[in-house]
Formats: sequence, structure tokens, C-alpha cells
Amino acid sequence: MEGRNEKEKEGITLLGNQGTKYNYNYAPEILETFVNKHPDNDYFVKFNCPEFTTLCPITGQPDFGDIYISYVPDKIMVESKSLKLYLFSFRNHGDFHEDCVNIIMKDLIKLMNPRYIEVQGKFKPRGGISIDPYANYGMEGTKWEKMAEKRLFYHDMYPEKIDNR
Repeated sequence: MEGRNEKEKEGITLLGNQGTKYNYNYAPEILETFVNKHPDNDYFVKFNCPEFTTLCPITGQPDFGDIYISYVPDKIMVESKSLKLYLFSFRNHGDFHEDCVNIIMKDLIKLMNPRYIEVQGKFKPRGGISIDPYANYGMEGTKWEKMAEKRLFYHDMYPEKIDNR
């Protein structure tokens, strides 16, 4: 059992590390992965980050929002603590909401080549308007490519109740 645990920890340096250092600048290199133990199953992994913060690239003012990430893994998966630190690294990064959502999605695609992934942002209003960007991707040549197209076309057909965040 001991050998198996050591093998599972291979490449994971942040989880369990008590001396975690937070990077205040965009840092995709902090992302870590581990092997998917169930590559024969199609299943979703979902992450919710209700305290996402970035900066407006024009005014430098902070933008606050929720980031939702859902993906169907293939061979490897993203380690959650590294994902948390990666999302935190946007704290002093200046980009528009739409850019942040697309950057997050593309970084995760590059990292783990998932079968399917979607990233949605629900940002708090500034100047009387909120922005909710959505991006997704399905592995080319698979059923997931078709699902991505369908989800994109229909993702907001039934908008949630307006909650005046």
C-alpha cells in the first residue's frame, strides 16, 4: 500500500504542503496533474470558485466573481490545490472577464487534454452591469465535440432567476 501512495503523489508538490506560497501574478505553471484512475468511465469533475478576483485592465479596479469549471477527464486530471493557487494568481492580473474565462479554459486544455470542458464566470456588477462569459471545448473527432457545440448553442436557453448579485 505504501508504494501505491508514493506513486499517486508523484508530480504533486502543493497538496499537503504547509508552506504554501501564494503567487499574486498570473501563473499557469503552478498547475499540477495526476493520473485518472478511471479513464474507461465518462464522468464530470466540477469546481466552483466563489471568490475569484481579477483586475480591470483599463481602470485597475478589482472585479469579483464566481468561476465554474466542469470537465470530463481523459488520461490526467488537475490537482485541486494547484487549481486554487492558479485561480488565485489572477488576483493582480488585468484582463476582461471574457478573457479570464477563455484563458482558464485554454490553460486547462493545454494541461490535461480533457474530453470535454466548460468554464463559466458570473461576475458581480460594476457600473450597473454584470457579465457572465461562458466557454467550452470538446475533444475533436469525438462525441464530446458535438456535445460542446450543442451546449454552447443551448447553454443559456433558460436563464437563471435574476438575483441582482
